[in-house]
Amino acid sequence: MSPARPSGPARLATYFHVHLVSDSTGETLNAMAKAVTARFDGVIPIEHIYALVRSAKQMDRVLQEVEAAPGVVLHTLVDRELREQLEEGCRRLDMPQIGALDPLVGAMSRYLGAALSTRVGAQHALDHDYFNRIAALDFAMAYDDGQGSLEQLEGADVVLCGVSRTSKTPTCIYLAHRGIRAANVPLVPGQEDGERLTKLKKPLVIGLTVSPDRLVQIRRNRIDNLNANQSSNYTDQDAVRDETIKARRAFERRGWPTIDVTRRSVEETAAAITNLLSEHRNHKIGTTW
Repeated sequence: MSPARPSGPARLATYFHVHLVSDSTGETLNAMAKAVTARFDGVIPIEHIYALVRSAKQMDRVLQEVEAAPGVVLHTLVDRELREQLEEGCRRLDMPQIGALDPLVGAMSRYLGAALSTRVGAQHALDHDYFNRIAALDFAMAYDDGQGSLEQLEGADVVLCGVSRTSKTPTCIYLAHRGIRAANVPLVPGQEDGERLTKLKKPLVIGLTVSPDRLVQIRRNRIDNLNANQSSNYTDQDAVRDETIKARRAFERRGWPTIDVTRRSVEETAAAITNLLSEHRNHKIGTTW
């Protein structure tokens, strides 16, 4: 017999201030803070973001904000003097401060036996990788939603195929930020069945699938948000089920790996695609994720 659940009102969410201090764009710190706070139920951070903090005067303003809204201070500061200024200010205010990358950087330094770089924003250098990401983003936009000939699509690393509203475009854009050239082709009943993609030689073609119930919900929400009229088949339960079944069968017939996006975020879908692409490049392609 299972234990009785406690009665009474649900526990209210706990709000707290978190100050994110970076001498660069703050993207790394923001992602780390979100990942950590997501591990706690009923806890909602009030974020204060301070990017490109590179002077003592800027740090003074940060500490004033911290004093006005007490909370946890996370930082990824490289400059020693700025770190000391922040640490001293937090000690004076009796606020916890954490160098978010310190444990990992320390461990890597000991393992590699290498000196640390003091260059600010080193991960955002205008190098080959940076320009490759920009080119990948241009590619994703140019060959979105079925645009481009087969010859042009040969320039892709991966081509996503699926029925309407399976997160093809946002996934391609997310992949582009990882330097992956991604295009997408929608399956449209009576117009596009994806057969032409079987002639592609270089790119990995991946089919995106979704449950009919979830797809109907997404499509109805989109129509409501756009205040638009759409053909009945677009949201008809039976028509959508038939559409998704035909898509799955087409992917299986062509031997394309598939990813079910029903309960996946764009980030999770992109991670699965990255794994499949790695296997493809090593000639060990899987089938489903």
